[in-house]
Amino acid sequence: MKVLKSILGYLLWIILSLLLGIAYMRLLLGEIPKEDSYSGLGFFLNLFYHYGLVYVGLTIGSIIAFFFILTDFIFLRKKLSFDFTSLLIRISIFLLISIIVFILHYFLEKIIDVI
Repeated sequence: MKVLKSILGYLLWIILSLLLGIAYMRLLLGEIPKEDSYSGLGFFLNLFYHYGLVYVGLTIGSIIAFFFILTDFIFLRKKLSFDFTSLLIRISIFLLISIIVFILHYFLEKIIDVI
């Protein structure tokens, strides 16, 4: 039962990180193109917008999930119990990892132009 509870907990963190990655890409890409620009070149721009939103957002979310689960499995699980303060510590570590990944992605994409 403890293993199942742990797997469900990590699954919740994975879903949260994937949604956070998509939300980050939504903020980075800006507004969704209007439906009247779907003809001609607008159709391809809309395709690239949704491709970038989903593909890159899920990739960033996967990176966040990997680093958070690695951190939680190696460091936090041994030292924290399952109460409210440990949940707040896990959320703050999750947000810290997310911010680091977002800054690194922005730095590599916009400033260095590697991605």
